Amino acid sequence: MDIVLIILGAVLMIVGLAGSFIPVIPGPLTSWLGLLALHYTSKVEQDWTFLGWTLAIAIFIMVLDYIVPIVGTKFFGGSKAGVIGSTIGLIVGLFFMPIGIILGPFIGAYVGEISQSPNQKSALKAAVGSLLGFLSGVVIKFVVSAVYLVFFAIETGELFVELLGFN
Repeated sequence: MDIVLIILGAVLMIVGLAGSFIPVIPGPLTSWLGLLALHYTSKVEQDWTFLGWTLAIAIFIMVLDYIVPIVGTKFFGGSKAGVIGSTIGLIVGLFFMPIGIILGPFIGAYVGEISQSPNQKSALKAAVGSLLGFLSGVVIKFVVSAVYLVFFAIETGELFVELLGFN
């Protein structure tokens, strides 16, 4: 059973890293599920404090991921139309991966702003804010998922050393 949980955890870690770039997959939360699977093996001690803190961080990052692009758009002068356009662009961009998930929010924010006001300079500024917000979210999710992967690798490495009798 331990091997199944380790494999499941490894798959969740990989999916979590991919989820840092694919908006429909909650990257850090998926990576956390990989940590949880590892902690249910009979060889890894269940550290509920560690799991609790890492879950809290994953949930915080998930919430932050929805806020950062909006803040980026607003910070660069975007309106509600730019935020809505950015969100629609992100959804449409999923059909044109991988470049669509980068250009979708940018184009969506631009179109949303242009629909409200013909000022191309302010629309472009809001679109850049949306793009920067989206990219910031990607970086934050990737870093957290990568740190969870390091925790997983350390625990798994120690587990394999023990299982192979090198201890």
